[in-house]
Amino acid sequence: MALSALDNQDFGFPVPIAYGPGRLAGIADLCAAHAITRPLIVTDRGSRDLPFIDRLADLLSKAGLPNAVFSDISPNPRDDEIAAGCAALRDGDHDAVIGIGGGSAMDGGKAICLTAHSGVDLFAFNYDEPVPDVSKAQFPKLITIPTTAGTGAETESTAMVTDTSKGMKFCVWHPELKPSVTVLDPELTLGLPPHLTAWTGVDALTHGIEAYLVPDFNPLCDGLALEALALISGSLEQAFRTPSDLEARGRMLIGSCLAGVSFLKGLGHVHAISHMVGAEYDTQHGLTNAIVLPVVLRYNLPDLPDKTRVMAEAMGMGALAPDAFCAQIDGLLDRLDIPKGLAEIGVEMDSAERLAGKALLDAAAGTNPRGSSIAEMQELIEAAITGAR
Repeated sequence: MALSALDNQDFGFPVPIAYGPGRLAGIADLCAAHAITRPLIVTDRGSRDLPFIDRLADLLSKAGLPNAVFSDISPNPRDDEIAAGCAALRDGDHDAVIGIGGGSAMDGGKAICLTAHSGVDLFAFNYDEPVPDVSKAQFPKLITIPTTAGTGAETESTAMVTDTSKGMKFCVWHPELKPSVTVLDPELTLGLPPHLTAWTGVDALTHGIEAYLVPDFNPLCDGLALEALALISGSLEQAFRTPSDLEARGRMLIGSCLAGVSFLKGLGHVHAISHMVGAEYDTQHGLTNAIVLPVVLRYNLPDLPDKTRVMAEAMGMGALAPDAFCAQIDGLLDRLDIPKGLAEIGVEMDSAERLAGKALLDAAAGTNPRGSSIAEMQELIEAAITGAR
């Protein structure tokens, strides 16, 4: 009999992953297995008062593991917040970070690990710059626990952080920082409201689409992206309509994780634009991606009919041409109640030129399948503001 998303499984790739409903209950054993004795729980402000934070703290305390919670993380983590988190880790003499919540919480936790003891400036870890000479021993141990099925931030050290002096987001990372273990517990996503289920779910969908369209040859990432698209397309609307469907929640969580691994290959203009909109307007990342996705697809796909067909088939749509695929995505976004333009979430038209210049500097723009001038990028942003579909 085939195993389902209701069965517990342990995976070893790309990091140790403990998957299954109820796996949070084993957190103390996971800490013991990795010699973690005094963890700092890192989450975002929006998650601080949700039940899973107190439950995690209680599970650790009952096992004799002193812990504290740092929750001063914005939806788009800022460099000053990371500095405060580093101080909390050092002051509490914590030996590990447990990043729990959405992508912002896990990004905050990862960025704290990068800088708390390394003595290196946060943005020296910029993904596009030479890797700082820091040993693995200088990083606190890290456990990641996603509570949304969207960001895919749980298996790598990459973190998006806003440089408050520049009003731009940058990707920071180090190859020696890896989660000691990732806990994928779909029960933690059951309380996610429908609108956040939609926003984070389309974020994961966008990861799979953009990663697959990156022109580099990487069959491993392509295979993960396509499997992610199959899982997400078959489960997102069910999870949105029936939030208590644990099987759908589990498939979404696995799909999100696979999509997160796949975009090690790169992303594209959806993310390049979304990162800078988030840095300036502090918008929810998944929602921003969902709004921008259609206009970028219509820009990229006409020259990629073969890849479009493969994605459509993976998503159970049949062999579709680019226009038909875009129409299917439009319909999905309509059914998920995604706003039609960035203006509906407060993005102003007079910011388009400025955002375009910043977006072209984003690492994701460099792996978009179609190059762009600043004028073309500005046109995409203007279209996304007024109505991307």
